[in-house]
Amino acid sequence: MSRIADDRDPECSPQGCPEPVDVVIIPRTGDIGGFMVERALPSRQKRMIGPFVFWDQMGPGEFLTGQGIDVRPHPHIGLSTVTYLFDGTLDHRDSLGTHMTILPGELNLMTAGSGIVHSERTGPTDRAKPSRLYGIQSWLAQPKTLEGSAPAFKHYGSSDLPTMNAEGIEAKVILGEAFGLKSPVETDWETLYADITLAPGAVLPLPRETEERAVYIVRGKAEIAGTIYPSGQMISLRPGADVSVKALGDVHLMLLGGAAMDGPRYIWWNFVGSSMDRIRDAAERWQAQSFAKVPGDEEEFIPLPDIKTLDRVKA
Repeated sequence: MSRIADDRDPECSPQGCPEPVDVVIIPRTGDIGGFMVERALPSRQKRMIGPFVFWDQMGPGEFLTGQGIDVRPHPHIGLSTVTYLFDGTLDHRDSLGTHMTILPGELNLMTAGSGIVHSERTGPTDRAKPSRLYGIQSWLAQPKTLEGSAPAFKHYGSSDLPTMNAEGIEAKVILGEAFGLKSPVETDWETLYADITLAPGAVLPLPRETEERAVYIVRGKAEIAGTIYPSGQMISLRPGADVSVKALGDVHLMLLGGAAMDGPRYIWWNFVGSSMDRIRDAAERWQAQSFAKVPGDEEEFIPLPDIKTLDRVKA
């Protein structure tokens, strides 16, 4: 996914939080490829949570026949994109020659390394009828030692990802290890990512071993440390705190986090790097059209924003 050109931060407030809660992030709304997204990361007070350096909720949204999302080819460096859908489909193409249609409950993991180009569009089958799209796309910062690595793409079906169902709790571990489940997905950095639904009244203790954690409430209301949080908020938790989530009605949430990264990251447009030199080099390469093309989607691309704005970037 391409980053919104507007570089304002999501609203983020640490005041009035219960002891286990570090900060509450209220996402801002933007438009990408003709589709509305809610962006929680990065924020002014919380740039990353573990390796998660970027977080978009896509939709829920509906398309009329003949319509769909069109994110034209664009480049990435220094990150892995994590695409996970609740509803609808999305066609991924990249400069490695990958063409993959992702379905709900599946995982697309694209690693940029030194550079990759991809596009994301509603496929022809979905455009032939009214369709929906709803899901999460996030970026994981790569460790400094792997920022120059070769790009890669991997897809995992829904049945590849382990699940549990007990006492009003359903959980699918997408990345990492939690609730006695371990994902088969290899990551560059210690990462935790899980899709969780809770029945009314269910209480879920969150794993405390993960250094940095957050809960993103997709649907419903949840109680954490005596405070009620509605949907559309990301609640960042203090390291080591014992925290449980209680469902006030049906609740759908995502658990995310991991080990603290090996230093801050700069983000400009679709590039992530531990130094501005890496980002400036990628910008110049995209401007010179020296990135590889996307087979099957070679006619369009997203132009580079004003390169002068690089001078305003802070880690």
